[in-house]
Amino acid sequence: MRGIQDEICQGLEALDGQNKFEEDSWEREEGGGGRSRVIREGGVFEQGGVNFSEVWGHQLPPSILKQRPEAAGHGFYATGTSMVLHPRNPYIPTVHLNYRYFEAGPVWWFGGGADLTPYYPFAEDAQHFHRTLKETCDRHHGEYYPVFKRWCDEYFYLKHRQESRGIGGIFFDYQDGQGELYRGPDDQGEAAQYSHQVGAIEPRNWDALFSFVEDCGKAFLPAYVPIAEKRRNTEYGDRERNFQLYRRGRYVEFNLVYDRGTIFGLQTNGRTESILMSLPPLVRWEYGYQPEPNTPEAQLYQTFLKAQDWVNWSTH
Repeated sequence: MRGIQDEICQGLEALDGQNKFEEDSWEREEGGGGRSRVIREGGVFEQGGVNFSEVWGHQLPPSILKQRPEAAGHGFYATGTSMVLHPRNPYIPTVHLNYRYFEAGPVWWFGGGADLTPYYPFAEDAQHFHRTLKETCDRHHGEYYPVFKRWCDEYFYLKHRQESRGIGGIFFDYQDGQGELYRGPDDQGEAAQYSHQVGAIEPRNWDALFSFVEDCGKAFLPAYVPIAEKRRNTEYGDRERNFQLYRRGRYVEFNLVYDRGTIFGLQTNGRTESILMSLPPLVRWEYGYQPEPNTPEAQLYQTFLKAQDWVNWSTH
């Protein structure tokens, strides 16, 4: 997880070309600590953070024990790398990544994923991001991407808005190499239904899952950097900037209401500054906003904030 953090920070500094990450090391009173790295007011990134944490304690929080009751009564160990980047240019998408590992008594599992949140819609960007993730998944198992893509669409969904946060990516949790791939809360959703059809896949050991997560971490830069490079010099004005700040409000809503990492961090007395590093530096809300018809903003709502098969997307 430290290696993923180092590699991604180096690649992002090269992309930004102006500023470097500032590191802030911290310790947790109950056990463990981490390295928070933040970049501000750069050539590409208005603000972004890439965090590593490694913590342990006597008891997992209720939000996790509900899913893994066999971990109750055991001490836990958890480590992971998480990242959120907020570019200044509205034509560059916000992006999120998190990969993590847990141990508690008799159980262990991996979780995580990556997803893209564009403000202005470019189908070729969505296709590139998804194809890069699918190629990585396919090297390890042919059913990883179909299940984890659907799971991501379900997870990064704002129920109170009835809209997706962005164009998704992959998301998975509680992967211990046994049984069916989907281990989420919605047994009637598309991810669960697809996973039920596939059924239990062949057992995978710790090394196989570690290798998969490691490759997912290494896939981030090839998935994101070409998009940022392509859009970084696109001219924009107040209209695009105001829309970006308005849509960032959805990011805040999701992270404070639904995000599992935020909830876990707060429930385990994590470092608040690091947990809330994912929030954008500037944001706005507007009462009753509706995009004007036949505009890029309207296209975002009509097409890009609904689950799509981006890998096979055709503009024709």
